[in-house]
Amino acid sequence: MELAKVTSKGQITIPLMIRNRLQLKTGDKVFFEESKGKIYITNASQITLANVQSQMQGEAEKAGFQTEDDVIAYIKELRKAK
Repeated sequence: MELAKVTSKGQITIPLMIRNRLQLKTGDKVFFEESKGKIYITNASQITLANVQSQMQGEAEKAGFQTEDDVIAYIKELRKAK
């Protein structure tokens, strides 16, 4: 467990152990979520990535891609077309 002090402007310093655990770097944004009376802090980029992955679930198969090599070949074709 870690302890942080709130400044008069409502700011805190996230302890190093927590920053490392969340893979936070200077300039990163954090996401606060309340659930069942508890507050959770998450690296916002991880939330975004999880949302994109969820939305893209099954799209490769719908587009006819069977393997990662199919996707790589398609990207190479797109790059040649430019």
